[in-house]
Formats: sequence, structure tokens, C-alpha cells
Amino acid sequence: MRFADFPFLRYLPFILLGIFWGQSRWSPDLLSLATLLLPVWLAYSILVSTLAKRKTTFQPSPLAYLALIAFGALLIQHKQNQIELNSNLTEADSYLAEVTMYDQQKPNSFENLLEVKSVLFGGTWNDAQAKVLVYHQSEKPLQPGQILLVRKMPETIAGAVNPHEFNYKEYLSRQGINYRQFLGKDFRVIDSIPKSGFDYFLVHLRHDIGEMLKSKIPDENSAQIALALLLGQKKELDPTIREAYTQAGVMHILAVSGLHVGIIYALFILILKPLKLKKEKARLYLLFVILVIWLYAFLTGLSPSVVRAATMFSLLTLGQMRERPPSIYNVLAFSAILMITINPDVIYEVGFQLSYLAVLGIVMIQPLILNLWLPRHKILEYIWQLTSVSLAAQLVTFPLSTFYFHVFPTYFLLGNLLILPLAFVIMQVGVPLMIFGWIPVLGDVLGWILSWLIWVQNWIADSIRLIPGGKLDRLTMDFSGMIFVWGILLILTFWEFGSKRKLTWLALSLVFLWVGVRLYSEMKIPSQELIVYQGKKSQLFDFSHFGKLYSWNQGFEEGEISYSVDPNRVRKHWSQIPKSLVSFQDDSGIIEFKGAEFIFHPKEKQLHFLSSPKSIHYWSDGKWFDLPATDSLAVDSLAYRILF
Repeated sequence: MRFADFPFLRYLPFILLGIFWGQSRWSPDLLSLATLLLPVWLAYSILVSTLAKRKTTFQPSPLAYLALIAFGALLIQHKQNQIELNSNLTEADSYLAEVTMYDQQKPNSFENLLEVKSVLFGGTWNDAQAKVLVYHQSEKPLQPGQILLVRKMPETIAGAVNPHEFNYKEYLSRQGINYRQFLGKDFRVIDSIPKSGFDYFLVHLRHDIGEMLKSKIPDENSAQIALALLLGQKKELDPTIREAYTQAGVMHILAVSGLHVGIIYALFILILKPLKLKKEKARLYLLFVILVIWLYAFLTGLSPSVVRAATMFSLLTLGQMRERPPSIYNVLAFSAILMITINPDVIYEVGFQLSYLAVLGIVMIQPLILNLWLPRHKILEYIWQLTSVSLAAQLVTFPLSTFYFHVFPTYFLLGNLLILPLAFVIMQVGVPLMIFGWIPVLGDVLGWILSWLIWVQNWIADSIRLIPGGKLDRLTMDFSGMIFVWGILLILTFWEFGSKRKLTWLALSLVFLWVGVRLYSEMKIPSQELIVYQGKKSQLFDFSHFGKLYSWNQGFEEGEISYSVDPNRVRKHWSQIPKSLVSFQDDSGIIEFKGAEFIFHPKEKQLHFLSSPKSIHYWSDGKWFDLPATDSLAVDSLAYRILF
């Protein structure tokens, strides 16, 4: 296997490098990048055409790679430029916006997404492009295609305040959403795009199919799973059901992914053999299969895993038509480049990362696991194949899932062995229900069968959830740990046909590097550290004293602690339930803490240090920034870290 045989796999790293460069402070502006890209690409094209006619050892490929780097930087700069162009929406007097989706029920309101079309500045209407997440309380539901006049201005979405807290602003920004607003009933519908219009055909179709599934499936919990499994609509999932599937290690089946696209692809390809079509008709049928795959991809919202799978199966189908199947590595790299070109921020989405890692694990590691045992019976062979696929995907994705979610499902093998085959059957019933559900009697029968199958699937998932030790939580893994695990897996993959001496030295180098990083991290842990967390109305202090954690809570609720405080405790390997930091309040209101080198003035929100701290830091944009080390600190709106 030569790297040169996979051109798109060669291109991908340079595009990624360009994106990282484009986000750095050393990147040129958009115009400079465009000016750089054009002559570099022209020079490469001229050199290739010239050298093709002459025998020479000169290789113009460095110019091509430079062009790919510039292309990646250009993509991310273009997206950032679009965000900056619409950064003044909060200063407008009014705006016109188009409703893009159906209402989502919330506890006290309805959620929707608006696309701003025009804004009013100083009596003049100007064209604009922006997305606003809104919450309204209108008695009439909003419909996709309606045009709203809103006279109140939206607000920008606040970023994460506390260390390692989920950054909701960043999450929405990567979807192009930078504003939100509570409308109540203070808006007016002034126009509407006809429902028959093509713009919202798939939105209306998805909604109509969802409503039909709800009406045909008698069990409410089964209907929730059907919406998630068939259409990717997970917002209505019951938290208990979500937790059961998470502990069973099969939450991925509820996110429409390559598994679902693969099942639909297999369903149509299996029909092809009995039909015994001639070559030309078979090609038309395969083109129809590609069309169905992409229709389903658009219908389910074009998630990264679905686009990856749709691209992969489309290219494999085209290869089947040409009787020349493409390389899976080229297919994966091409689909990644396609998605990055459309939205360069997709590389930061967890779904994108997990999807490609899982497929790479199955392609590279699953054959090695499969060859460890060759069962004689077909049933055992099927079980072992399914087991090897689950093991390969889990081995490659668990470092990343541990890094993001800090949880590992103990019984993932049991869950995959029992639930994945059932999910395949459910899809075989669910897809016909989506197509023929409007036919009386037939739709009711399919709905009842689907409801019963999903009920069985839910029962299995819930039974696994009740087994003691269903998950390992509060796990941590840093970037060096991920590189170490993936490096060892790659070494094991290439062990049979690579140089064992070089691979052994590489493994030893990885071990020494990882141990060195761990020792350095341990040496950097301070003996005394104070973290000040900011809540909606109060503060919480975490004080680490020689490895023991003490906490003082001024009014954080349990849910707020879980969301704002616990992520940092997990990263630092601190206890989930720390000891209480004993405090005393004198007549003037000053709070003193036993065994600590600081006091707190709650009215002034001022910390005073009894001994000078080594350093003071504040949290912003996902990292700590230095502050001058002083004898006091106002703790008003930011999270702080003080080292003693």
C-alpha cells in the first residue's frame, strides 16, 4: 500500500493545515489569500503542462500543496468574513426574517430559527444575512417560509464563562447562528412563501413524515425512537431512554448515520440481483439508488456522518457501474474534502470526528480482529463479525469520546450484539412505513409492527442500563493520551507487513513521549489553587490544598454545578463531592475561610489575599489569561484561577 496511490488522502492534510493557518494570527486577510492562490495555481498548471512534454525529474507538487494550504485558509477566512459582515445586527432598529423550520416545543415557549433578510438602520432598509434563534409564545405556530417583522433587536449569544464549560456560543456559531432573542408575541407575520414552493419541500416533507409516524405508532416512546432512528429528530427523546441507549453503547443508532444509509443502500442493492436487469437498465437502477441515498441524506438534515456515508456509497455505486470500485481511503478523504469545502468549521464537530474515526477503525483494524478467530458455524461467524466491527470502532473512537464525554459504556459489546440486528429489522419496516404510511390499513399494520419492534429494543436497552456497573464515568484523556493510543493502534495495524524494528522504535518513542508529557503535567500541578466560578446570581469557590478539594457554595443549584463546575473538576481529577470549605462571617460581613490564604467581601464581591499569590488568571475564549498578581481581586463576571 503506497501513500501515492491515494491522491485525495494526500490533499486532505494540506487543506486542514490551511484551515488552522487561516484561524491563526499569522494568516493574511481574505484578499491576500485569494491573490496568493491564483498565481500559485496558474504556475502549477503551466508547469504540469510544460513538464508533461519533457523528460525531467523536477516535481511541481510543492506548488500544488501550497495552493491547497492557501485554499484551506481561504475557506475559513471567507466564513469568518461573513460573520463579521453581520456583527452589527444588534444596532438595527428592526429586521425582516424568514422562518426556516417548524416550531420546537419548549417548557414555556416555542423555539424556531429565523434567517434575516433585511435590517432597518436610521430609516433605511439594507440587505443582510444572519441567523437568529428565537423563542415565541404566539398561539399560532410559525410555518417555514413565513416572513416576520421584528421590531426588537436580538442579542449576541454569550460564551462560556467557566473553565471547560460547554461553549454554547461556539456550538451555534459553527452552525452560522450568532444571535438569539425572546420574542414573546411581539412580532408580525407579513408574508409567506407558498407551501408548495420548492425552497421548503424537504422541510415540509420531513415534518409530514414525522407527524404520520406519530399517528401510526401507538406507543409514545416507540414513536420518539422512530423519529430519531428514521429522521434524526432527537429533541423529543425522553432523558431516561437517552440514558439507557448511552449506557448500552448504542446511542449512535439514534443519530442518523452511515449505519442507516448503509441499511437503505443494502436494501436496494439486494433487490437488484433478483431483478436480473440488463447492463443499461442496471446502471439506471444504480443511479436511482444514488438519488434515493441523497434524498434520504437531505431529508434527515445532512449530518456529517450521513454526508460521509452518502458520498461513500455513491462513489462505490459509480465504481460498480464502471466495474472499477474506488479505494475506500480515497472515498473517505474525498467526502471529507467535500464537507470541509462547504463548511470548514465541520472539522470541529464531534459527529464529524467520530464518524470518520469509526470508519477508519473498521477498515483498518476490523480485519485484524476478525482473523484472530475463524468460527466454523455460520451463526458464530455472524456474531464474531459483528463483534469485530464493534470492537474496531470502539477501539479507535474511545480516546475521542473519553476526551469529550468522560464516559465509557461497559456493556457496549452486549448492546451492539443485541440491538444492532434489531435496528436493521426496524429500518426494514420503518422505510416502507415512511413511503407507504399514508395507505389505510397498510400504514396502521406497519406502524403497529414498528411500535412493537422498537418496544423490544427499548426494553433491551433499559435492561442493560439496570445491570450494575453499566458505565465508567469521570474518565479523562488529554491530547497526548489520544495520540499515544492511536499511534499504538497504527503500529499494531502495520505490524504484519511493516519493518518490525522501526515499528518497535516508534512504539518506544511514543511511550517515552507520553510518559514525559504526563510527568511534566504532574510537576505543573500547584500545591494550592483557588478557582472562582461565576453563576447566574452567585459564586462558587473550589480550593485545592495539597491534593484535597474543598468547596464553598454561595448559591449554585445542583444543575448549575453539573453544567458549570463539574467539567473543570473532571479535567483536574477532582472529587465530584468535595469537602466543605469551613467559613466564618464576622460582624462586618467579611467571610474568612479556615486554612485558606484569602477572605471574601460578599457585598463588594472582592477577594483579599492574606499572602501574595504566585499568579492570577481569568478564563476567556477557552483558555486562561494572565492578570497582574495583586493583594485583592474583584470577582464580578469572570471565572478566576489563583495559584498560591
